[in-house]
Amino acid sequence: MTTETVLTNARIVLGDEIVDGSVLIRDGRIADIGSATAAASEDMNGDYLTPGLVELHTDHLEGHYAPRPKVRWNPRAAVLAHDAQIAASGITTVFDALRVGDHERDDDMAAADMVILADTIQEVAERGLARADHLIHLRCEVSAPNCIEAFEGMAERPMVKLASLMDHAPGQRQFADINAYKTYYQGKLGMTDAEFEAFCSLRISQSEANSARHRAAISAFAREQGIVLASHDDATDAHVGEAVSDGVRIAEFPTTETAARASHGNGMSVLMGAPNVVRGGSHSGNIAARSLAEIGVLDILSSDYIPFSLMQSAFMLADTVERISLPEAVAMASRNPARAVGLDDRGEIAAGKRADLVRVQVDGGVPVIRTVWREGRRVV
Repeated sequence: MTTETVLTNARIVLGDEIVDGSVLIRDGRIADIGSATAAASEDMNGDYLTPGLVELHTDHLEGHYAPRPKVRWNPRAAVLAHDAQIAASGITTVFDALRVGDHERDDDMAAADMVILADTIQEVAERGLARADHLIHLRCEVSAPNCIEAFEGMAERPMVKLASLMDHAPGQRQFADINAYKTYYQGKLGMTDAEFEAFCSLRISQSEANSARHRAAISAFAREQGIVLASHDDATDAHVGEAVSDGVRIAEFPTTETAARASHGNGMSVLMGAPNVVRGGSHSGNIAARSLAEIGVLDILSSDYIPFSLMQSAFMLADTVERISLPEAVAMASRNPARAVGLDDRGEIAAGKRADLVRVQVDGGVPVIRTVWREGRRVV
């Protein structure tokens, strides 16, 4: 049985323009964009209608599952709480980032916890309980001794579509500034100065021993299995060259303009954090996302640790960066990430695409999510 709905009187954010009109949804797909009305129409009252957002890297789930040290929440309840906040932020496709590779004293999360979360994400999706469409992103800490073991235990799951290669050893990439590293880790783990020095030495030695071979093994597996690869926190031309050799398609959070320009120039999609946009800069003191937007080398936005920041950053970029229009900014959170991971059926309002849509009202400069549809079904 064919089902149709018409969303009327909307400011429709297309790929390159905003038009006033209506969107016809038929059987979960966008059938037409025009000025039609129907008995089953819903008046948008002049609000924006954007594509459903596509989130490639969110660490948000772990906080629901492990809200306090040594505390574990019911995993299904944790996934559903995370899912509800994701959907209410206008995100209709989310890549839940699960860590692969443990370091001593990181915290009490371990590989077994990641397996539990992966199993639960799959169960929730299969039972039709999720509002958003969930896939899995493996965050591979290549310096960790057990990275490959943990990766092999996760990578053959069909929901795994993206893997990132990261190395958080001090003195390079995200933590080139050792003071920033000290502030983050010594404060987080409550170490004395002597303990911190030993911690740094261990991390550096693990990176030297493991990173290169782990990167090579994961990259080879990803190419064979069709898993999209991302690099993480590249800072130099050498880092970018390594990413090119590995077959990386997405440059996550480059820390310098040099690395962002080189990544973009080599055909990689440059991804930066939406919280970086909203805050006006990086919490680690690295390159600001808006600076990359201003020089035309920012392609994708990610909510990282604040789901609502994704829609907020798109509207903020359009307001603050002269060269970026609202359609272009919204595309950084929808069409561009979808294309980067091969999801060509979504990410834009166009005939034939999935009817993943978000009704947005702007109040005091802040976008307010009014309604969300995933494949034509209202989920918020």
